[in-house]
Amino acid sequence: MDKESLLHITDHTLLKPDATWAQIQTLCDEGLRFRTASVCIPPNYVAKAASYLQGRLPICTVIGFPCGYQTTSVKVFETRDAIQNGADEIDMVIPVGWLRDRRFDEIFAEIRAIKATCGEKILKVIVETCLLTDEEKIKMCQIVSESGADFIKTSTGFSTGGATAADIRLFAAHIAPSVKIKAAGGIASFDDAAQLAALGASRLGTSRLVKLMG
Repeated sequence: MDKESLLHITDHTLLKPDATWAQIQTLCDEGLRFRTASVCIPPNYVAKAASYLQGRLPICTVIGFPCGYQTTSVKVFETRDAIQNGADEIDMVIPVGWLRDRRFDEIFAEIRAIKATCGEKILKVIVETCLLTDEEKIKMCQIVSESGADFIKTSTGFSTGGATAADIRLFAAHIAPSVKIKAAGGIASFDDAAQLAALGASRLGTSRLVKLMG
């Protein structure tokens, strides 16, 4: 896959806690210039970005970010608020502790509740692979496949690791055909991005690819 094609499947991302509107505006301008899949930004900038972009580029934002341990009702509220403010795509973080406790039905119910709030908007489920065993990753493939979510996503980029080739291979082997894969965290080069895309990632989360374009 060439550089232009990789940029077209990239969620051009800025989620740092000290992000300013000037930086978000630059991100939006870059996303428009390189025709990225979306810009992925903090929830408190969604309304302003929506006003600025006027529908020219999809807006992605994050829910329960970055730890995932907010209550389900809080995440549902966050989702509703983000969509009302103009978000087109929602990337939610699962409660990893619930997965460790084998509270599978509750994780499933949370994803379903958030997807119901999203309606036709895209929902990506962040499972934070660096904290999981392979058994837990496979279980999350099953849960996400049955939940109605659109994507399973590797990472927040705020924990101990990001997307790996091994995780994309594992997801591709266990996810339902209806669910897509987003690789995020640690994608440092076009070679990294191309490898992950070749293994099955149809969306990438990074800001580095655009920066490499100069």
